[in-house]
Parts: sequence; structure tokens; C-alpha cells
Amino acid sequence: MPNIRIGIIIGSTRPNRNGEAVARWVHEIAAKRSDATFELVDLKDFPLPHLDEPVPPSMGNYQNDHTKQWAEKIASFDGYVFVTPEYNHSTSGVLKNAIDYLFAEWNNKAAGFVSYGSVGGARAVEHLRLVAGELMMADVRQQVTLALSTEFENYSVFKPGDYQLPQLATLLDQVVAWSNALLPLRQPKA
Repeated sequence: MPNIRIGIIIGSTRPNRNGEAVARWVHEIAAKRSDATFELVDLKDFPLPHLDEPVPPSMGNYQNDHTKQWAEKIASFDGYVFVTPEYNHSTSGVLKNAIDYLFAEWNNKAAGFVSYGSVGGARAVEHLRLVAGELMMADVRQQVTLALSTEFENYSVFKPGDYQLPQLATLLDQVVAWSNALLPLRQPKA
């Protein structure tokens, strides 16, 4: 069986963001698994201006170095876990922008969601599921929602309850399984 690679994408770049602690928790749990390799991907490391490519992203003929670097990173994965905040009933602008930069690099890969916010970030994931479908990603059913009022001390220090662990394990199981299942669609045609 091939070595499946899953990117855990930190979907916020705000100062004092909660997403980094959440993503590190996801990575810590995921890294104990032997069925895939997991890597943190921080959008802070890929400063993408607002859609500045002169060609439509579906063409893959990128002009800018920052786009080429982002495309290379995203193409290296078989699936993703998006760690997203909920801002104003949706995901962060920086995550949406990063997703919109590319097209083919997302195709035929699995996507799972870990969200946080006033209602656990559920509304942000609703929007991301629509985007994932358009980009030909298979979004898995299980998601992890982390309410600021229960999983964060003073709304800022991440302290997840152990009851979240089975949901995260199921999400990771589904992302890995779907990443494997979609592998034939990602293979070059002979």
C-alpha cells in the first residue's frame, strides 16, 4: 500500500490565533498513526496576495513563485485536514484565498474538517464543503467542532476534552480511507 500523505492546514494567520494550537493537537494525535504521514501546513509560511495570477487556476500554468511553491506543497498530499476558524458565519478569508489559488492540485483528494468558533465552527465547514465539492475533493462525513466556550479556557487557551478524541480518530480514519480509495484517480493515465 502506498504511503498516504495528509496535510493538516492551519486556516488562520491572525495574531494570537487559536488555530495553531488546534492544528498541533490534531497533528500530535495523527502522528501516532501508522497508516499515513501527516504534516502541518501553516498559511503563514505561504503569504499569498489576493489572487494575482494572470491565468485561471484550473490551467496550472502559474506565473508567480509564491503560487508555484503553494501548488507544489498542496500537490504533494493525498488528502487534507483543514483546521478552520469561524469568522462571521464562514471560514477565514486567508484560507478561502489559499484554496482558490489552485484547482488541479486539490482534485480527487479527501478533505476533513476540524473547526472552532462560537458554535464550534460548524457554519465555516458548511461553506468549505461546498468549495471542496467544486474542487473535486471528497469531503468526509465526520468533523470535529470545538466550541470556544467549552474547549478554550478564557476563549483563548485550547484545552480539548478527551471526549473529542473518538471524533478525531474517526475523521482521520475517513480521510485516510478516502485518500486511498481515490488513489487510482490521481494516477497518471498510461
